[in-house]
Amino acid sequence: METPEIRLKRLAMRSWRRGMKEMDLILGPFADRGLSALDASALEAYESLLEENDQDLYRWVSGAAQIPAAHAEIVAIIAGFHGIRREASPN
Repeated sequence: METPEIRLKRLAMRSWRRGMKEMDLILGPFADRGLSALDASALEAYESLLEENDQDLYRWVSGAAQIPAAHAEIVAIIAGFHGIRREASPN
C-alpha cells in the first residue's frame, strides 16, 4: 500500500518530468510546495489532471482555452499558486 508520503513524492516526480518544459515549471513548484496542503479529493483531481497532455494543460492554466469542468477546480488552484487568475468554473 502506498503511504501518503510516497504518493506525494510520486506526484511531484510526475509533475517535474513532463514532456513540455513549461509544464515542468508550472507543475513542479506547485507539487513541491502545494500538494501537501491539498485534501484527498483535490489530490485525486490533481492525479487525474496529470493524465492530460501538456499542450492542453498549458492552455487551461494560461487562460488560452476553456477548462473542462472535471479539471476546473484544480486548475484554478494551480493557476492561483502562480498568481494567474482563473475562474474555478468554466464559463
